[in-house]
Amino acid sequence: MPIATFGPNAVDWETRIDHERLRTQRLQRLREQLDKSSLGAVLAFDFANIRYMSATHIGTWAMDKLIRFSLLTRTTDPIVWDFGSAAKHHELYNPWLATTTAEADADPHAPHHGAVRPRAESGARAGISTLRGAFHPDAGIADEVAAKIKRELEKFGLLNEPLGVDVIELPILAALQRAGITVTDGQQVFMEARRVKTADEISLLTQAASMVDAAYDDLYRFLRPGVRENECVGLVSKSLYDLGSEYVEGVNAISGERCSPHPHVFSDRLIRPGDPAFFDILHSHQGYRTCYYRTFAVGSASRAQRDAYVRAREYMDHAIALVRPGATTADIVSVWPAAQEFGFADEEAAFALQYGHGVGLSIWEKPIFSRLVSLEHPEVLEVGNVFALETYWPSADGVGAARIEEELVVTPEGCEVITKFPAEDLLVAGPRYIAVNGALSTARESQSHLNTPAGRGEATA
Repeated sequence: MPIATFGPNAVDWETRIDHERLRTQRLQRLREQLDKSSLGAVLAFDFANIRYMSATHIGTWAMDKLIRFSLLTRTTDPIVWDFGSAAKHHELYNPWLATTTAEADADPHAPHHGAVRPRAESGARAGISTLRGAFHPDAGIADEVAAKIKRELEKFGLLNEPLGVDVIELPILAALQRAGITVTDGQQVFMEARRVKTADEISLLTQAASMVDAAYDDLYRFLRPGVRENECVGLVSKSLYDLGSEYVEGVNAISGERCSPHPHVFSDRLIRPGDPAFFDILHSHQGYRTCYYRTFAVGSASRAQRDAYVRAREYMDHAIALVRPGATTADIVSVWPAAQEFGFADEEAAFALQYGHGVGLSIWEKPIFSRLVSLEHPEVLEVGNVFALETYWPSADGVGAARIEEELVVTPEGCEVITKFPAEDLLVAGPRYIAVNGALSTARESQSHLNTPAGRGEATA
């Protein structure tokens, strides 16, 4: 059965996203990875890891500030120290932070039902980090963070066990070490937990992709000579927010000669007749991201641009044909060209042009597909992996390039592509021009004289 796409609303007449199951299964997967590790606990400052662990979210404005943190130990459920009034909000609206499935942090005097028990202390607490150094160092904020963590580790007999941390500010790291805590890398615990997606995660990722399908349809109808790259970014952002997107992380809008080499950032360039234009749309639906390229020709496409697209499409299709459980990232990248074949000195210089990456609560998760690392360090594909594959090829005339990306879910039989906007051939967007002898071909050179025998310098009778 194909992966279903649901409406974003909850209804009583159809089983859709089960958010309680989503929270429970994510925490279960994280616990399993923590138990496999040598760590006593994991401490998260990264918003995606905090959300995965605790199912809390305070908006996208704070994603780069490292102001909130969450702790999971081997013997207790998550504790979230959050920004100001957010902690009070969690107490009111996140009841799962007030209960536990663990014996160690349960209230021994409270009645309970089954495995879920009231906690002795709430998992929703006020706490703040250093605001990336904005607080005066003498304010002692870093030491207060360390004291909060030390209290929990001491309380549950884990102070002598390593603490895994995903990302951290240097003053916090120093404070934890002064408190006698051994700090080590905890990111791999989170990344391994997030490697295989649950059914609800796959549904949310599919819903996120369906929203981009719609945004691409709006963009295709909007593209024409005279619009600017930044206008395209605005159009796509509005389309996604109107559909209920939580966060438009970015829209890579690249056109004309800017396509080669790929600059990875949009500009205010005016799109011209015959331009290639490719876009990457990255947004979040209930936390779950997209990374989704499409390439268009505006008005018409040159032969060189069409050839580049065909090449990029072939590399994509050869890769997708190999995706199945038990295949490896090395199998996939082996059908992609080496960096030198498309004009780069080495794989590091060409990184992310022929590329693949897991997609989930962030856009670059496990597994990673790149000739830079995958041939020597292959990863095995599993049912439930969700990832994006990206291919790129510059056009022979030096003007443009083609960029294609598909998101896939690994299934027991192989895989299913969840990015549905058409990409099997190069689409021509914008106006169709009518000449005295009929419609101009959409396969033509952008310089008019190159479309006539005399202009090409060919002999005529």
